[in-house]
Amino acid sequence: MSHQPIELKILQNQYKMFSAWQHAETSTTSRSIDEMQIDELMTLVNRTVPNVDFVYLNLTTSVKNSTATIMDYKSTYCIGDTITVRVEMYNYLGERKTYGGDFLRARIFSPNLGAGASGDIKDFNNGTYNVYFTLFWEGEMKISIYLMHPSEGVSVLWRSRNHGYKYIIYNGKFLNQSQEVPTECGFSLDTKKEECEYVDKRYGESFYCIKPPGVACEAFILLQSRNRPYTYLSNDQKTLFTRSNFGAEIPKSLESVKVLNCSNCSKKALTKCQIGMSPPFPSGYFLKNQWFPIYCDLSTYDPFNHIQSCLAQKMIYLMGDSTIRQWIEYIPKVIKTLKFFNNHGHGWHRTYLAYDLTNNIQIQWKKHGHPFVTQSLFGVKDHAYITNEIDQLGGGANTIVVIGVGQHFRPFPFKLFMRRVLNIRKAIEKLFLRSPDTKVIIKSENTRELNPDVERFSDFHGYIQYLLVKEIFRGLNVGVIDAWDMTTAYGSYHVHPPEIVIKNQINLFLSLIC
Repeated sequence: MSHQPIELKILQNQYKMFSAWQHAETSTTSRSIDEMQIDELMTLVNRTVPNVDFVYLNLTTSVKNSTATIMDYKSTYCIGDTITVRVEMYNYLGERKTYGGDFLRARIFSPNLGAGASGDIKDFNNGTYNVYFTLFWEGEMKISIYLMHPSEGVSVLWRSRNHGYKYIIYNGKFLNQSQEVPTECGFSLDTKKEECEYVDKRYGESFYCIKPPGVACEAFILLQSRNRPYTYLSNDQKTLFTRSNFGAEIPKSLESVKVLNCSNCSKKALTKCQIGMSPPFPSGYFLKNQWFPIYCDLSTYDPFNHIQSCLAQKMIYLMGDSTIRQWIEYIPKVIKTLKFFNNHGHGWHRTYLAYDLTNNIQIQWKKHGHPFVTQSLFGVKDHAYITNEIDQLGGGANTIVVIGVGQHFRPFPFKLFMRRVLNIRKAIEKLFLRSPDTKVIIKSENTRELNPDVERFSDFHGYIQYLLVKEIFRGLNVGVIDAWDMTTAYGSYHVHPPEIVIKNQINLFLSLIC
């Protein structure tokens, strides 16, 4: 899987067609148009993901037999140079692979400098890949290229994900007078019992619970999830995902490259980072643990040292999962006058609300709507989809919305995520119609652990979602925080990246809004 596959350009053009459909006069209902969009977009994504039959393990990509070689190697390079690493894939029998689709992750880094950057991967669809690294800093750089999944594993994961909703089971609780009554909930229930249907008719989102006898559907109060002990994989397919077969580094012919600050090095003058810019990939690099975008100027403005004045008079709404909740947990460590309001909720998934009365700052984090994946019980009385939350905002120049979704959608069919992202775009477009000076920031999802439960939570699922989000919001006047690029460059393998990454996400955010 390339970080910028050519096929994704088709998605961009197709979305333009979708937008035209939305504004065209037609007798087709809006709901039907939405389903047409999703089906067409799904067809295009299916063309991007490899469709490879798994016969047996020896014919799949072998990390140990594959090679990575620097092309046209030199003893020294200059800052700004690009090096190309040729990756040749072989199977366990030592035979050259004749097709592509392997899911790779590439990074160049200098540990002693706190430096790192992502590599741009091109898939030639014949078992050969080029990985392009731009040399952004001076010093000795190491290169790592990991095979996250062979193409056969990617194909199996994609088909399994879109097979159904059995990976996650939801346990709901209804209140019957003073007694809590348990029941099963979800997006698709295999039951003949009466169901409670919770529908957002405006955006076509639905969730269901088996109705407890004698209890009203309005008495739904609590929900939790757990991983169902279910697999769509055969025993043979499971061998693709043993720890030795994924997340392993491809052997290289050279360990490092030396980069100098040559006299002829010249940096292009960049404009300040601002909303509306569409970051390339890679979009930046770390140096001394600070993130430097390559498409806009961040360092000159030093936004983090002016965070209090930047956020003064602002109402900031953080909407999404716990990776965006990390922001509201970090900011009070810097703005000491920002204090949390006790709204009497419980658990990490409660709504967080912080005020700075001195500087008139309000920051709120609220979890996104179904699906929310957690084993702890959470309340549904204040449940709302991000689209509904946006529709409730008046907006304005001092209103800022930051959206981050993805991690909780990985165990569910891709169409569910597609519908949500398309709906969020619709809600933002309506927000801009009534309040064009509202600032909206999209934070992409980040990488996570090399979890053995790859069938549900593999980064492959996150990567496809990351690509979709980039394309769906392209052309909209929003800011972008490319958390996928940041965590790849940093070498983070945790669903909740370390604080230094969160600080740099917020630093870029400040540059975009102030």
